[in-house]
Amino acid sequence: MTPRISLLIASLHVLLYLVLTVRVVLHRNVHRIGIGTGGDENLSRKIRVHANFIEYVPLGLLLLALLELSAVNTALLWTFGIALLVARVLHAIGLGGSAGYSFGRATGALLTFATLFAMAALGIWRFVAAAMLVP
Repeated sequence: MTPRISLLIASLHVLLYLVLTVRVVLHRNVHRIGIGTGGDENLSRKIRVHANFIEYVPLGLLLLALLELSAVNTALLWTFGIALLVARVLHAIGLGGSAGYSFGRATGALLTFATLFAMAALGIWRFVAAAMLVP
């Protein structure tokens, strides 16, 4: 079985990752900041958005691929994958615009946590259910 859904979802996440990366690189180049932030708050937020993406997305994509390989319903896979992508876009927009509270940041974080939790719970449930069937 080829994990086609998680392949597409991961590819879309990589495109978002590249956008976030280019934002940091361009800002560094325009403002001639090599290492660190140079005290630039805008750069600091861009770096934080990029880093936050890296902190959460790899585990989400790994879980999504493993769930797909364990034959989880495709509607659930699409729901998880799209929810994670929407969450990360919302978070990037929210945190990218303001270091304080924003709808995008709060909603993106909450949706990320909820999606990761739901995938983890389903993965544990699938494991336990399969273990109960083994004599």
